[in-house]
Amino acid sequence: MGGIVGFVYSTVPVVVFVIALALLSTKAAVIAAVATGAVLTVARLVRGERLLAASGSLTGVLVAAGIVALTGSAKDFFLLGIWVAFAGFLATFGSVLLRRPLTGVAWNLLHGRAHAWRADRQVLRAHDIATLAAASVLGARFVVKQWLYLHDATGWLAFAKIAMGTPLTVVAALVVAWAFRATSKRLVDSRPVPTIAQHEAELPPRQDASR
Repeated sequence: MGGIVGFVYSTVPVVVFVIALALLSTKAAVIAAVATGAVLTVARLVRGERLLAASGSLTGVLVAAGIVALTGSAKDFFLLGIWVAFAGFLATFGSVLLRRPLTGVAWNLLHGRAHAWRADRQVLRAHDIATLAAASVLGARFVVKQWLYLHDATGWLAFAKIAMGTPLTVVAALVVAWAFRATSKRLVDSRPVPTIAQHEAELPPRQDASR
């Protein structure tokens, strides 16, 4: 997820927006945030990152800026993140209710859909836990930010975005990594390795050279 550098790239435009909003107009604050996102994108490209990865934070800032330009309300800078969190919560929590937790689906896709992972109760339970961890983070973000949004607490929205962003994502990612590792250990690493005799037995019979 980019480590400390990734955390800086995702939070600096937000901090700039809030500081500029306290000193300048909403329009100036939006321009400052977009300019900061652009500078960080150029810096990431100079460091050798791919365009898609480097422009990720700038894309989010541009969309947020576009919403503010349409509504004229500074708090709408955080509107996209609020509803993305809500959509993510519905997807993750709903997948658990349907007995197809998204982390398990992702693990199976990465392994060529070659494993009946849902038939293993321990594996399914691990992915239920991992997906619920992600759902909890997304749900908490939506509830807290929506409450602050309704109370016009723009400064606290920025604080919540930072505090509930990368730190909570890391916690959820650690749970997902545990589920991935446990699944691989149970379904992939535990498979018996064919012996040489078994391998030779599976080979087609040799043709007699004299025929």
